[in-house]
Amino acid sequence: MKEIQLQDLGYNQSLEDHRTTNELHGFSVGRVTLEHRERYVVLTAEGELEAELLGNLRYTAQSRTDFPAVGDWVAVSPYDTGKGLIHAIYPRFSRLERRAVGKAGEKQLIATNIDHGWIVQSPNRDFNLNRIERYLTICYDAGIIPAILLSKIDLVDQWELQELTNQLNHRFRQVPVFTFSNTNGAGLDTLRRAIEPGKTICLLGSSGVGKSSLINRLSGGPLMDTAAISHRIDRGKHVTTHRELILLKSGGLLIDNPGMREVGIADGSIGLEVTFERIHELAQNCRYTDCTHVNEKDCAVVAALQAGELDQDAYDHYRKLEKEEAHYNATIHERRAKEKRFGKMIKGVIAQKKKYKY
Repeated sequence: MKEIQLQDLGYNQSLEDHRTTNELHGFSVGRVTLEHRERYVVLTAEGELEAELLGNLRYTAQSRTDFPAVGDWVAVSPYDTGKGLIHAIYPRFSRLERRAVGKAGEKQLIATNIDHGWIVQSPNRDFNLNRIERYLTICYDAGIIPAILLSKIDLVDQWELQELTNQLNHRFRQVPVFTFSNTNGAGLDTLRRAIEPGKTICLLGSSGVGKSSLINRLSGGPLMDTAAISHRIDRGKHVTTHRELILLKSGGLLIDNPGMREVGIADGSIGLEVTFERIHELAQNCRYTDCTHVNEKDCAVVAALQAGELDQDAYDHYRKLEKEEAHYNATIHERRAKEKRFGKMIKGVIAQKKKYKY
């Protein structure tokens, strides 16, 4: 691989300042492009390295989020040919996370240091406004700028396409909407112009909506495996099984992401506030500061709903996500309380052993 400039990967002055302050000049700078079972592919100015964590970094990690993720900047030392050791992880300016599936009170780190989140939906059974709101919430909570991409527009006629885009623009007025087709190339030039050099975009969406095919079209080559849609069930096959950061010839970076059946929000209070901006604006005029917007007197949200000024589906989904967030936070509090009690018990056992030790 020919040498590249770190700036092409998104390296900036803030990262360089961290490198200087923490005396990391003795190591190469690299960005994690692939992660699989604590083995990493790191892209540096000199080329790719197959890297693993330094033992000390592994043993001092408090949780999975302390391990490198796709998108991370790391300090790495090469050894042998194409091998490397990761010594440190640079600060992350954004962390895209969701609630871990099947693990109460835990988060799953999707990727880091992302500038934009492209939420890809197709005009078939995958099209779901509530799911888009979930993706928007985790993007806003991470400080990532979102956009909505409607794929496979070759499958619908002009009237259907206009109806779908009207729904998106009405429900998500503050979010840009793009339409495209990987089959006939419609809209791809617009997407290419939206990709900025040195900026990282993470593709989000269900399996089979065309994320991998989009990367292939934007990169100009078959980088990602793709598979056909099963017409019987109209559902995408799970082709992408890992996250991977890809440097485009244009200088931008894309992260392909496995399709997510569940998009559970975690610590999404900020994300909810931005996603449902209209509801939070109305809430400022409620009579009570702790209004639940259900049946309180002089509730501005309920009044707007009754007057037809607020979308009923958006309101219902907001209430559902609010309950999910409250349950998640309660689960975290309960887990931390158990850990604290367990820690006290261990300390008590140790103290008793010391007391009766001869």
